[in-house]
Amino acid sequence: MYTASSAFLEALTEAGVSYIFANFGSDHPALVEAIAEARANGRTIPTIITAPFEMVGLSAAQGYAQVSGQPQAVVVHVECGTQSLAGAVHNAAKGRAPVLIFAGLSPFTQEGELKGSRNEFIQWIQDVYDQRGIVREYMKYDNEFRTGTNIKQIVHRAFQFANSDPKGPVYLVGAREVMEEEVEPVATDIAVWQPIQPCALPAAGISAILAAIEKAERPIIVTSFAGRNPDAVTELVRFCETLGIGLLESVPSAMNFPHSNPLYQGSHWNHPFQNPVLAEADMVLVLDSDVPWIPTVSRPHADATIYHIDIDPLKQSMPLWYIPAVQSFRADAETALRQLNEAAAALTPDDARISRRRAHFAALHRQRAADLADREQPGEHLSTAYVMARLRALLDKDSIVLNEGITNYPEVVDHIAPTEPGSFFASGGGSLGWNGGAAIGAKLAAPDKTVVAVTGDGSYMFSVPSSVHWMARHYDAPFLHVVLNNRGWKAPRYSALAVHPNGYAANTADLDVNFDPPPDYAGIAAAAGGSYARSVRTVADVDDALREALRVVRQEGRCAVLDIWLPKT
Repeated sequence: MYTASSAFLEALTEAGVSYIFANFGSDHPALVEAIAEARANGRTIPTIITAPFEMVGLSAAQGYAQVSGQPQAVVVHVECGTQSLAGAVHNAAKGRAPVLIFAGLSPFTQEGELKGSRNEFIQWIQDVYDQRGIVREYMKYDNEFRTGTNIKQIVHRAFQFANSDPKGPVYLVGAREVMEEEVEPVATDIAVWQPIQPCALPAAGISAILAAIEKAERPIIVTSFAGRNPDAVTELVRFCETLGIGLLESVPSAMNFPHSNPLYQGSHWNHPFQNPVLAEADMVLVLDSDVPWIPTVSRPHADATIYHIDIDPLKQSMPLWYIPAVQSFRADAETALRQLNEAAAALTPDDARISRRRAHFAALHRQRAADLADREQPGEHLSTAYVMARLRALLDKDSIVLNEGITNYPEVVDHIAPTEPGSFFASGGGSLGWNGGAAIGAKLAAPDKTVVAVTGDGSYMFSVPSSVHWMARHYDAPFLHVVLNNRGWKAPRYSALAVHPNGYAANTADLDVNFDPPPDYAGIAAAAGGSYARSVRTVADVDDALREALRVVRQEGRCAVLDIWLPKT
């Protein structure tokens, strides 16, 4: 029997979905049956990955999409499972991850009128007025299957939204009666459901940007996530090198520019001081950034000329957002940079000015490198800089590092110092717990690469490690989990002291943000997933612990968790 659920699976397969991260419930009998029928008859469907906690499943789907660029699917149980997606919904939306989420609905009949009619008490309790409204603000598209006859068209339309810039998650629902409906197979041409073609810069915009750069002495580009498209990195490097433009990252969620390049000027996060490179710039091109600077502490000079290129320049989901740009353009980063490179190649360059720029940024780059090297020296206590430097020495070009270090965000990216496109990611959002599920998704997307998730102890607990490490073992997705353990939440402390530097909180030892004594973080993973578990408390233990953990991941195919004890918050 070919049902609406069969059509749903067929549409996912046609759309290139490799995995369904699933948490099945009482609303999914038709889907469970369709999966079993497809397997019994040898029909290709996506691989099912059981996610014991929904947030981990969605984080895994996001991690897979971040590494591969290909959208995946998540299946959850009515409004309860939808709410259990939790902060992963925020991360997928803010990180612009193409993911399709499908949730069932409580049956809409109760007298047995249709197959799938209510037969369990929870189907009354789980019936709500607007289930889609729970996540609508975060979705690019949401819809309900009301008949099985056009399910494939609705799925392909949803993916067209998800894959069109700015990319993002989509949400579909269907009641049991609809998903049980027997239907005739429908042939769809996937070619007519392609994402919208990338936006390009107008000719006048190209000329204006190049003219502003041409007369500048200190032009810089500020970006956060242009590197989500690895091909954009190549064009960005070419553009900066051709014209001698410095590159500054703000809250980077991807590897946007090789840290080894002399034009690279570092990254700025929540640092409570003015960034000197930003301050001296006389021309700033903001490229793909949600937060290019924090104006209360760091901003461009008032006389700087600012241009803005972004796939979402209005930041339409943010009620408050603006920068003083003379012009903003909606354009795809790779497309825009290729246009700028082609136009720049036709210009007569001011070689002397370009040489001065290169020399200036190279000198700053050398000074920064020396400062970082000083911080990486071993001291009496463990430091994030030292641990990340030792980890960097053991990784190769076939490695992917995921950063959810929170207050250690800057140290992780600075001292891992990625140089390869697609080798470094953060969630792109602000809800904690992405790290573990994302590592599973990254490993499934790139099984031949070494995946490392670096997390604070607070965000480790948010990640639901018992589910994460069971899934990693069960589905052969080993990775190294580095927990930076300072026995508490440092971020709330920093936030309170930044607003009330001389208040009561500043003179209080206990701000209710400590985890001391802490849980056995590594032991949780060992119990749940047979992971290699080790606590690291001294500088002398770091190298041996990292080598053994990476050996276990690479050779034994098991996860490894290192509980790194930093100085207490």
